[in-house]
Formats: sequence, C-alpha cells, structure tokens
Amino acid sequence: MSGDLGAEVVVRAAYASLEKHSGLKLALVGDEYILGELVKRIIGSDSRITIHHASEVVAMSESPVDALRKKKNSSMRIAIDMVKGGIADACVSAGNTGALMATAKFVLKMLPGIDRPAIIAELPAIGGTVHMLDLGANTVNDPQQLFQFAVMGSIVTGDIRHIERPRVALLNIGVEDTKGIETVKGAAALLNNSGLNYVGFIEGNEIFSGKADVVVADGFTGNVALKTMEGTVGLASHYLRRAFTRNVFSRVQAILAAPVLKRLSVEMDSRKYNGASLVGLNGIVIKSHGAADSYAFQHAIDTALVEVENQVPAQIGNLLQQEAA
Repeated sequence: MSGDLGAEVVVRAAYASLEKHSGLKLALVGDEYILGELVKRIIGSDSRITIHHASEVVAMSESPVDALRKKKNSSMRIAIDMVKGGIADACVSAGNTGALMATAKFVLKMLPGIDRPAIIAELPAIGGTVHMLDLGANTVNDPQQLFQFAVMGSIVTGDIRHIERPRVALLNIGVEDTKGIETVKGAAALLNNSGLNYVGFIEGNEIFSGKADVVVADGFTGNVALKTMEGTVGLASHYLRRAFTRNVFSRVQAILAAPVLKRLSVEMDSRKYNGASLVGLNGIVIKSHGAADSYAFQHAIDTALVEVENQVPAQIGNLLQQEAA
C-alpha cells in the first residue's frame, strides 16, 4: 500500500511475475477493497494470488518507532508477520525503509552470529554488476560487523550472479595497508584470515571498475556513496540534455546519436537493479525503491525468488559457523 506510486504498481508487477513464474504464489497485503478492484481489473481470476486485509498503512514520513508501536495492523507488519509464521517465504515492500528495517528486525530477529542487519543492493559495473553493503541500515560499525557484512555480501552476490567465490573488497580512502581508520584496518585483518575471497581495499572511484564483486562499507559511508552516485547520474544527464539542445546543430547531433543513447539508457536503467536485501535477518525481506514502477518492482520480486530458492539466511548462518570453527 505504500510506495510513491500506489498499489497499482504492485498489482501490475504481481501480474507480470505470475506470467513469468508458473510455480509462484503471491499474497498481496493491504486494503482488501482497493487491492480486490485492482486484481479484478488487471489480473482477473488466478488461484495463485491471495489478498490479506490490513486496516493500517505506514506512511513514508512516519518514524520507525511509531510504526513499530502503533501500527501493528499495517500492511508492512502483517506481511512480515506472515514471513515469521511461515505463511510466506519472503516479504517485498516499497514502503518506509526505516520502518521496514525496524519491524523486520523486531519480528524476525537476527541470525545467530550477526550483530546488525545491513542493506545490500546490486549496482551496474564494468563487465557486469557489483553488490554493495551497508547502504544505510547502520551509521557506525566495528570491524567484526564489517566482517559479517562481507560474509553476507559474498553469499548474496554468489547466489544472484552465480559466482562460486565472489571477490570482496573494503571501501577505503586508499589501497595501501596503512590507509584508513582503525575500524577498516581491523576488518581487513579479519578478512585476510578468513576463507572469503578478499581482494583488499578499494577506493570510491573503483566501485564500478569491475575489480570487486562485493564492496563493503559501514552504513554511513555506504549511504553517502550511494547518494553521491545517484546525484552524479543526475548531473551527467543534465549536462547531456543541455549539450544536445544548445543549438540547431547539437539537436541534429542528438538525432544522429539517438540509437547509441537508447542503448546506453537500456544498459544503465536503474529499474533492472531494484530490490535491496535486508540481510542478517532470520527471514527474507526485500526493499524496493519507493518510486519504483511495475517493471522495477517485478525485479524486486525476482530478487526475493532467488533468495528463497537459495535459502540465503541459512547459507549465511552456515558460512558464519564455518568461519568461527
């Protein structure tokens, strides 16, 4: 029911996902009248989709504490309760990120050996993609928590990209061993003595270079880096539009360049990377971007499917046990 574009986006994404995956079953949680009318109009009759009524909605501006304490009948809470109760294998939401994280952590609890959850997302990179975490679930982390993020990131990346031993790097202000704060240096020491495929430090300008499959950072740094990337894309788009509309000659050049620009737009389409995982929880929760359209939300559902099929929480628990042994 949340998200910037409303429930219709979710129902259209549900329809596309049901068409794509014959064995999939989906439960839509929210106002049963609104959802019922949308399902009737967009999907019609399909036994693989059910509606679960929720009398409340967590607003995008609502504080996580208020959502947790006062909105026990919200669509978000009921969806996560369904995961806790085994009624659903995963929850996908485009709602309030803070409220989703707080509710999921309270209801599902943390995996044994994990101190804090993290937000991990797939981003475009040279030669493929790169997964990055934490993107804002935490503000301060210690070396052990960064190590746990690396373990979780390695599992998620390996499952989604079908890589046996993903290359893991730590985001730092330099690649030399002497660079960086003590927290990052401590995490590097732990990773050097682990069974993970740790490739060392990586700088911000190398995140998309293809040198690593997983980039690990504390939540404050990771979120700042992500928002900087989004702003850079917006700035580049602004200057590109201005350059191609400067005069009649640049407009002609824009027409000639249209096929190349179209291919670039397809390759850089952020909707293909929608669906961030809230890893470290004893259950699967996927956060869709609030402004996601139906195509982007469908990708978030696909991400949930991959994690369910590969039982990501169990894999994380098993790998942590191996590292601790």
